[in-house]
Amino acid sequence: MSPTPAPDYVPGHGLLAGRTAVVTAAAGAGIGGATARRLLEEGARVLVSDTHTRRLKETEQALAAEFGTDRISSQPCDVTDESQVQALHDTAVRLHGGLDILVNNAGLGGTAELADMTDEQWTRVLDVTLNGTFRCTRAALRHFRDSGTQGVVVNNASVVGWRAQAGQAHYAAAKAGVMALTRCAAVEAAAYGVRVNAVAPSLAMHPHLVKVTSAELLEELTAREAFGRYAEPWEIANVIVFLASGYSSYMTGETVSVSSRHP
Repeated sequence: MSPTPAPDYVPGHGLLAGRTAVVTAAAGAGIGGATARRLLEEGARVLVSDTHTRRLKETEQALAAEFGTDRISSQPCDVTDESQVQALHDTAVRLHGGLDILVNNAGLGGTAELADMTDEQWTRVLDVTLNGTFRCTRAALRHFRDSGTQGVVVNNASVVGWRAQAGQAHYAAAKAGVMALTRCAAVEAAAYGVRVNAVAPSLAMHPHLVKVTSAELLEELTAREAFGRYAEPWEIANVIVFLASGYSSYMTGETVSVSSRHP
């Protein structure tokens, strides 16, 4: 079957006008960067963060040239460091007057068979992907609760959190943990009007990632997808925007599969 072409890019409709969002791991061409752009296109003010300071500053400058310096800002943040996580959320309040949306995009992958996996490999993936999501979510929920803001948290999970895949025990465990964290946080946060949901992409690629992926592997992976192609990062970002917007006002605790591969 020939791949189905990617659809046309969807223009913004002002769904998030006047709201402030924080996006982790947002430097570069992946889902985080695409999400930052989509949030801006929908009218939000956005604070982007990443551990790669040079790429982060370049991302901020590029978006500022297009959307204005008053709507985009950046701050380096390592989500494994609680002090940096708290500083990130404090900066959103200081620069933009509050926080309405948190997008937890930071995650770390890798491939290793479980029998040969080291403690360091396991711990590093869990600390960035699951514990980092926990730290950022905790900081946001404290702010929402104490300020009375009916905010939104959107976590980036993965279909690997549902299905088995060789070499991905640490990543799958972390993403399954993100899904469980999403459900539990949603139940607690509902008491003060806050929603917590997640997206679960399958195969989302960007040009830089394509370059470092073998043609054989990419062909094998895309053949498993219903459309016969990988998702563009902005297609995942569209669903994140939906979950951050009022269009999903009665959804909480859900993980939305952005693929055809939900088990």
